[in-house]
Amino acid sequence: MAGGGLAANDLDAKITPKVVISCIMAATGGLMFGYDIGVSGGVTSMDDFLKIFFPQEYRTTQEIGLNSNYCKYNNQGLQLFSSSLYQAALVATFFASYTTRKLGRRFTMLIAGIFFIVGVVFTAGAFDMAMLIFGRIALGCGVGFANQAIPLLLSEIAPTRVRGGLNILFQLNITIGILFANLVSYGTSKIKGGWNWRLSLGLAGIPALLITAGSLLVLDTPNSLIERGKLEEGKMVLKKIRGVVNVEHEFEELVEASRVAKEVKQPFRNLLMTENRPQLVITVALQIFQQLAGINAIMFYAPVLFNTLGFGGYSSLYSAVIVGSVNVLSTVLSIYLVDKLGRRFLLLEAGWLIPSESFPLEMRSAGQSVSVCVNMLFTAVIAQTFLSMLCTFKYRIFLFFSGWVLVMTIFTIFFIPETKNVPIEEMTERVWKQHWYWKRATMTFICNEATIDQCNISTIYHAYISTSLSASLSVYW
Repeated sequence: MAGGGLAANDLDAKITPKVVISCIMAATGGLMFGYDIGVSGGVTSMDDFLKIFFPQEYRTTQEIGLNSNYCKYNNQGLQLFSSSLYQAALVATFFASYTTRKLGRRFTMLIAGIFFIVGVVFTAGAFDMAMLIFGRIALGCGVGFANQAIPLLLSEIAPTRVRGGLNILFQLNITIGILFANLVSYGTSKIKGGWNWRLSLGLAGIPALLITAGSLLVLDTPNSLIERGKLEEGKMVLKKIRGVVNVEHEFEELVEASRVAKEVKQPFRNLLMTENRPQLVITVALQIFQQLAGINAIMFYAPVLFNTLGFGGYSSLYSAVIVGSVNVLSTVLSIYLVDKLGRRFLLLEAGWLIPSESFPLEMRSAGQSVSVCVNMLFTAVIAQTFLSMLCTFKYRIFLFFSGWVLVMTIFTIFFIPETKNVPIEEMTERVWKQHWYWKRATMTFICNEATIDQCNISTIYHAYISTSLSASLSVYW
């Protein structure tokens, strides 16, 4: 593919109403995901919820004494209520990879919306643990499908110069969803008669209906349409979203990328190929760091955590609202800054952004599946173990998370390239092959076809390190 041509064409592209509407509606999937994150901590801090599903845990929470505070929510069943959603999302993402590739990003959004609606009905109407967990599993399937399709749709439909900002609409909606859940939990906690937790879980129906309706309004991406052989429709959509008539250069690049994609029969296996190794390693690392940094653990269990620290019932929920508000404001600021200061500077938001835009078209759906899968795996682990870790480590658990933040910072400085203002189909040539370390890793393919004296010792050494890391990942998967 020609380097730089798309960037020049992108200068003429407009931010059309169709792009804005499609991105806003697509990003509502983040609203549902965020609500699911925030509401679990809220309802698990409600006595009426604990009395029905976790009576032993309810009795434990009534104990008085600082030594018992750290351990009073240490219950595997209670943690399963939170983690079951992410375990289901982990499995669902592989099915979502197929539907995203074969049926399109838009249809995959619709599937997510249906799962969300089913999940809301079962969780809000649950009368026993089986119904409750089944509802959370359905919500998890929705998360798996939404997180697979939406970041791809946002990355592919947005003009290059504002791709970061529009993509972070998904993250913004996640934070708004968390804040909305915290506000709902705070308000419903005052309701008597045992309906407070049902109302909290039932109000998730609002974002569930929004993403379902949104899936009917958004445009499928030109990348997806061309990939599925709908060339004329893809070209027509490309003209609509760019707001210009002359889209020949970008269209030809997309067609060529689609041709290459069709030659790839096993995209997941091809993720381990040398030329895709940098994206794979960074994708996996970012998702692991995102969870080990501890932010989601706080979002899951904020009311419970503040209650453990000695806040009263209402005070703990109010404190969670404050945390959620700061999260939203920080994300709003990042939307403005991400395409100005870059992804590396705002790495918190690039847990999702960099993976969604890094892989070539032929591996993009599979790459996003790996991204979502790793994220959901470690999210489930954190959700299932945090309360137990809190009981064991006590205040030292934050030292554990801080250590991982330090590791992430060092990794970012040395190994995360900047991707702002780089056309998505030119990422390999203009980013990965230019990076000080990853360009050496990609030399493995060249060395394989050359004689030993054509490859210097440094190249072989760095190729060996990269190959070893990729091999360890392949064993893991």
